[in-house]
Amino acid sequence: MDPLKLAGLLKGHKNYIQTHNYPDPDAIASAFGLQHFLKQHGVEAQICYDGSIDNLSTKKMFTVFGIHLLPAEQVTDMQKEDYIVTVDSQKYNANLTDLIGDEAACIDHHPTFIPCEYRYSDIRLAGACSSLIAEYFYKTDTPMNPTVAAALAYGIKIDTADFIRGTTQLDIDMFAYVYKQADKDKITTMYRNTLELRDLQAYGAAIDNIHVRNGVGFACIPFDCPDALIAIISDFILALNVVDVSVIYAVRRDGIKFSVRSERKELECGKMIAAALKQYGNGGGHQAMAGGFIPKENVCWSVQMQEQIEREFMYQIETMSKE
Repeated sequence: MDPLKLAGLLKGHKNYIQTHNYPDPDAIASAFGLQHFLKQHGVEAQICYDGSIDNLSTKKMFTVFGIHLLPAEQVTDMQKEDYIVTVDSQKYNANLTDLIGDEAACIDHHPTFIPCEYRYSDIRLAGACSSLIAEYFYKTDTPMNPTVAAALAYGIKIDTADFIRGTTQLDIDMFAYVYKQADKDKITTMYRNTLELRDLQAYGAAIDNIHVRNGVGFACIPFDCPDALIAIISDFILALNVVDVSVIYAVRRDGIKFSVRSERKELECGKMIAAALKQYGNGGGHQAMAGGFIPKENVCWSVQMQEQIEREFMYQIETMSKE
């Protein structure tokens, strides 16, 4: 991995940095950090994404850090020959819309489920993609301003759940590196006033619907709910002393969105959710955290279907726990 080769590859092209759909703080911080890294080396790039950003704390990043993301529907001038760098996701993943440009490069911290060839590839397992981007500045001695450093520090903190989830030595080292340079006030600001009234409604629905089977906590949120909030509630349910695996899902207009968290070392969440949903949709992620989705055209949602899908999860969890 040589970050300067990426800058060399992109020179002379019109470039886009694409996050996964419905980007979370780590994806946004990674894209923002990469944009500034490339600019320091004479390369301009526009950040883009598909989907929507509904979570208050995520949207707050735009004003606190001065980040500008262009929704896919506003990317009207992208051409086939334009280069795309996918960040915090990989081509062919269900959570990455295939835009018209050429996915020339990929920077991601998730396992690879569908192999793809890139002109530049940096795919390494870590707690946060922001750690990979921070290392680009570190290894090349590239100047980093306090705002970029603060955004990367925030991305690392959020995706590692304050260093208790999937954390690697790289995450620890890079957080120490960026934190020394960061605008601390901006990081503190990100933790203030981040809860909306509708968030409480989603928490209430999950609490009302939770049921636990052999340490697996299932909860259905029967209305539209942003990806980030589903993930937060999944962490919340996992904190219960009778739960070591949480499976939270929301019934949305476009389908069923899942978030899984696990404290079981023998369970690989990414593979588990992919297997559990393969008949209906798709899923993937890390050892301890994963997400999935079932398009609405693939299921007729009912109590019977809900029970069937939960049985699929239990079967996969029990099978992997025995291996």
